Amino acid sequence: MNLKDYPSNWAAVSAIAPKIGCTPETLRAWHQKHLDQQNPIKVQQVSDQEKMKQMEREIKELKRANEILRKAAAFFAQAELDRLHK
Repeated sequence: MNLKDYPSNWAAVSAIAPKIGCTPETLRAWHQKHLDQQNPIKVQQVSDQEKMKQMEREIKELKRANEILRKAAAFFAQAELDRLHK
């Protein structure tokens, strides 16, 4: 079989999907992902998006760590003040 045997990409996907045990939409998505992986511009866009998500996660973790350190510093500063005023 060849894509040229079908009147459209969707017709090919709709005919082939049941033969491999998936829905046409799943096969279409797989095919699109394959095409995107062959396109250097798309690959770079995905890579950039993944880097941004990772950086956002790291910023969130750093903010959380900073908040913990701020609270710990305040706790120990207060403990030291309490000790000095006894």
